[in-house]
This record gives sequence, C-alpha cells and structure tokens, in this order.
Amino acid sequence: MSAPRGSYYMASANPHSSHPRLGGEQRADVCVIGAGMTGLTAALELAGRGYTVSVVEAHHVAWGASGRSGGQIISGFNKDPEELAAMMGRDDAQKLSDMAVEAVADVKARVAAHDIACDLADGHYHVGLKPRHARELARWQAALEAVGYGDCNLITGPEVVERVASPLYTSALYDPRGGHLHPLNYTLGLAAAAAKAGVTFYEDSKVTRLISGTPARVETANGAITADYVIVAANAYLGRLIPDLAGTIMPVGTYIAATEPLGENRARGLIRDNAAVADINFVLDYFRLSGDHRMLFGGRVSYSRRDPDNIAAAMGNSMVRVFPQLADARVTHAWGGFVAITVNRLPHLGRLSANCFFAHGFSGQGVALTGMAGKLIAETVAGTAERFDVFGRIAHRRFPGGRWLRTPALVLAMAYYRLRDLL
Repeated sequence: MSAPRGSYYMASANPHSSHPRLGGEQRADVCVIGAGMTGLTAALELAGRGYTVSVVEAHHVAWGASGRSGGQIISGFNKDPEELAAMMGRDDAQKLSDMAVEAVADVKARVAAHDIACDLADGHYHVGLKPRHARELARWQAALEAVGYGDCNLITGPEVVERVASPLYTSALYDPRGGHLHPLNYTLGLAAAAAKAGVTFYEDSKVTRLISGTPARVETANGAITADYVIVAANAYLGRLIPDLAGTIMPVGTYIAATEPLGENRARGLIRDNAAVADINFVLDYFRLSGDHRMLFGGRVSYSRRDPDNIAAAMGNSMVRVFPQLADARVTHAWGGFVAITVNRLPHLGRLSANCFFAHGFSGQGVALTGMAGKLIAETVAGTAERFDVFGRIAHRRFPGGRWLRTPALVLAMAYYRLRDLL
C-alpha cells in the first residue's frame, strides 16, 4: 500500500518544517526510529529530561498511521477491565486501566501545553446495533465503574437517535473524557514541540540495520547514529528490520472518506455533541465531524492488504448505510493505509535488549495509547521501569502461519467475525 493520497488531513495540514536526510556518522543519547505519535512523544519527553535525541524516519514526519487515522481519543483498551483482570490479575489490570485514563488526559494536556491547533473536541460514543450490543455496553459500563471509571453514561431508546442520528443504533455508551482531533496536525505539533526542545530529525532515512550493543548503532543507506538507547516505533511499517518482532504484529488496511463541508447546523444534526463515534462490531465503522463540519467516516478494514477498487465509493456507500440523509453529500477526499494489530488486540511494549525498546500494535486505539507508550519508554530510559513493565507482562504471541501464510489465515478468521457481526 502506498502513502495515502487524497487525504483530507494532508489537504488541511498546518504549515510544518521538512528535515534533511541522515548522512555521515552521528551521535545521540537516544535514537528513535519512526516519527509518529509514539516516537515523537518519547522524543519530546526525553528532551525535556535533558537527553540528546535524534529521530530517524523512512519517509516524513507523520507519514504512517499517526497522520491519517480516525483521530478518535478512546479511553481504555480493546478488552474491558474484567478481561484484563482474567489475563493479568486485578492489580496489573487496575494499573493498566489507570494508565489508559491518564493517556487520554495526556493528549489533551499536550495540545494545551504546546498550543497545537488540531481541532480537539471532547466526547466519545461506543454505539450498538442490536440487543446483545446493549447488554455488552452495560457490562462494559459496570466493569469500568468497578475500576473507578464511573463517568460513562449508558443510553438506550429514542435518546440514542437524538444524539447520533442514524437509524442503525439502538444503544450507546458515552464517555465524556474521550474525544477526537486532527491526527496529522496533532502529530506535526508534537514534532514542532520536540524540535523546539532540541530534538534532531532526519527524514527520507530508512533504517537498514539495527546493531545491538552498548552503545547501539542505527544504520541507513547514507549514514549512521550511535546511541546509548534506541526506541523502535515503526509500528505497521516495521517491515523486516527485526524479523522476530515483526511476527507479533499484522499490518491491516483501514480507510476513511471525507464529505464536502455540511455546514454547522447540518453536521451537528448528525452528531449532537460533536463527539467521536465507533460501533462495537468486530469489523467496525467509526466516524466524527471535522473542524470545518465535514463527516469523516472510516472503516472497511482489509485483512488481505488489498485496497478497495474505489475507496471513495466504498466508504461513501458505508456512510450512507449509516446516515441515509447524507446520500446527497459529495465525498471530496478518501484515503487509506496500514495500522498494526496484535493477536490479542492489546499494545505490545518490550525490550529488544537492555538499551533497546519497542512499542507497536495499538490495534486501532493509538491516539491515546501511543502517547502513553512513548511516555513509559522515556520513564524507563530515565531509570524508572515499573509502569513500562506492567505492559511488558501482557502475554503476546506470534500470528499463526508464519511469514507467508499468516495473512490467508487471518482472512479466514475474519470471515467468521464478519458473519458474527451480522447475527
């Protein structure tokens, strides 16, 4: 899949700097591989602690999922607190839940602290389409309350349509702490703040080899950086840089369409509170309003890595299924790209060696959790690994099928979940 084209985010990006290609031999306390939300947050945190930091990016800042995602700030994980407790014990599950709440607050705090213009808005809905979804949302609400997150409001009946004006949805769980933003402008804002703090950036500099050691060495075609610490934050675009690690994530395609501006009144008639919305199907739709009152509608995940023949038409049809009243709204932008998922749909953080760290596999919840990952790695570099190690205790396994068969195996598995969504 090529870099996204026709992206509304790219068309509405804030002015930003470009950076040179890495050349020659360089030295830094920390080298970060990947200029997305994870790597940039780590770089910003470490620069604030006095470390010299270099960020190496294969393309340009925010080229990957950080610059084209749904922009939804979602509290929690893809598993509710009870599921986490069954996996890890209640103590670690509580710590994870607390960090997830902190992660959402951190995003909003960074926007304020660095004056990032990114159309930040509060509120998030998880919506259900059938009776079993209402039961699932009620269980989710109870589980959140049990870990001290009691702000979510369960909504059923006619009020659902009053808030999200679709005939499909019959239940909703509203989280006032969640929200949404322009992900590209947020990521560019993080990069600008990091550069101001002294971080050095190298673009168009694909890493060809990482040599572990003390110090470690990061090589590209035209240069190298020797560093005391390395942070690998390439996520879905890790490729074969670290083959053993690559097997724990799967790049999958996801797509978004943007309509023409609808006008404030019409747009707010679709989503009353200007909140972000995602349904709770396994293969889900997610949508929100832009700062200039467009509908941004995402979904249609491709586990085969094959794009729809016409992204605009495919996503436009999905949007009209949810909002028939938008049948006359022209789709002006449509784009797609990879995100990385893990087998258990939980973020994967860990160590490659004593001084090399990685974080990836945010499985659709990266706007908040990437920042937490970068923050925790920065804490660990600075000598405090307790919170990082909680994530490290999450059990992860490789996708079955090896390098060549794991994609067909996943496509078959997803056929089951697509069928379940229909029942």
